[in-house]
Amino acid sequence: MLIKHIGHAEFLIETESGMRIVTDPYDAGCGYPLRKVTADVALVSHHHHDHDAVETLKGEPRIIDAAGCYTPESGVKITAIRGFHDDAGGSRRGGTLLFLIETEDLRIVHLGDLGCPLNAEQTEILRAPDVLMVPVGGFYTIDAEQARETAAKLGAKVILPMHYRTAYNSDWPISDPEAFLSLYDQAAVCRNAEALRITAADMVCQPKIVVFIQ
Repeated sequence: MLIKHIGHAEFLIETESGMRIVTDPYDAGCGYPLRKVTADVALVSHHHHDHDAVETLKGEPRIIDAAGCYTPESGVKITAIRGFHDDAGGSRRGGTLLFLIETEDLRIVHLGDLGCPLNAEQTEILRAPDVLMVPVGGFYTIDAEQARETAAKLGAKVILPMHYRTAYNSDWPISDPEAFLSLYDQAAVCRNAEALRITAADMVCQPKIVVFIQ
């Protein structure tokens, strides 16, 4: 499996079979370059402009934007469960989907715009991810400390921080990734990665945290 961080909360996950799954595609309003990524499946956690710009994708992706279990092809299972975009039961910013992708004996979790701690049911479904994509910027989502607690609660093996401030969105009221990275041993952090190639057999060789964009 190959994972690339396109920007913000958008990742490209390419399976060994060649299926291309894109999470939360952003639009031009995010400031990041529009990459026009080819996708077979688009996971949309919620319908805000920085997470649902499926029109920017190439191909004719199947769009998954509702809770449920999906099998886009044999050997690939996607579970989408409901979460909240804030710490007030969704009364301020609404809901968000939390995604679990199971394929190639790997568990990949994308937490969308999670804005509060996971409850017991969510934790049980999403537990023990091999790769966790977690928002860390705060203000609109959980912050650095909450993200660290969430990753520990789930028992994540590899963590990919997302939804933080960079040069592309420097006027946004969210923190840069350093607030999150500073909570870990720096020897465990891989910075400025271009991609993450991962298999179930090489998990022990992977860094704890991988940062693609700073």
